[in-house]
Amino acid sequence: MAITVVGSVAYDSIETPAGRRDRCLGGAATYFSLAASFFTDVRVIAVVGEDFGPRQQSVFDKRKIDTRGIERAAGKSFFWEGSYLENLNEAKTHKTDLNVFASFEPKIPDAYRDSEFLFLANIDPVLQRRVREAMPGVKLVAGDTMNYWIKDHRPALLEVLKGLDILLINDTEARMLAANNNLVQAARAVMAMGPSSLIVKHGEYGATLFHKAPANAEGTERTFRAPALPLEEVVDPTGAGDSFAGGFFGYLASQPEVTPAAYRNAMFYGSVMGSFAVERFGTERLQMLSRDEIDARFGAFRELTHLD
Repeated sequence: MAITVVGSVAYDSIETPAGRRDRCLGGAATYFSLAASFFTDVRVIAVVGEDFGPRQQSVFDKRKIDTRGIERAAGKSFFWEGSYLENLNEAKTHKTDLNVFASFEPKIPDAYRDSEFLFLANIDPVLQRRVREAMPGVKLVAGDTMNYWIKDHRPALLEVLKGLDILLINDTEARMLAANNNLVQAARAVMAMGPSSLIVKHGEYGATLFHKAPANAEGTERTFRAPALPLEEVVDPTGAGDSFAGGFFGYLASQPEVTPAAYRNAMFYGSVMGSFAVERFGTERLQMLSRDEIDARFGAFRELTHLD
């Protein structure tokens, strides 16, 4: 089952304790689509500038990702520069140039309209809502957001949440969105805004899945926690969250039925993809990854949590 993802395809300059890379291929839609492509067909809606050439296009082509929805515009692609020298769990932004992304108006190719899964990556909630409304027939919709949209564009974001089945955010964003520092209470409040499921990412500590409680069982949300695999070295955490989302949603889309067991396995595959993404700068590790490596690490995750 195909996933359509709308988001950014960008260039990043990144500095971490492991070194520095200038203008490596990044963007939420890039990380997501590469991770998800190991599980199902992926279609991308984004915009790039004249600096996006054959070498960058080949990254998508090698994974057979459908890029007919990537618009080529006059100007430069979205660019972000940041560092993790003080804290690997939090980026310090030095420069953001929206460039062609500033006037991005998502255009949905006719060939994408039969997609059964839709992922709204971290972009303006006004654009997220437009894409959601233009694809009413999708089976499952997931989305991402960030503190900027939560703080300064809350009314537009709340409209988006009404149309989501799954929201993926980090623990700080969950507490901010709910205005509640208790994570369980915050999750309950966020799900009351629309999503039936909430995934709260905890960085190097894994992620927690909350399912909305049945109508007759108030206060008894189903929860599931997926760990993060201890890694000897984290090179670049920039794409961890988007790669988690790609692994999670890609696995769900690959299953004949979306069941509680599928959700649990998807959480593990999300953690697997996030753990690979951080091993190299940008998308370097995802580009050289194999499905055999993914399944082997999935086995390692299961072993990590097995009690017998």
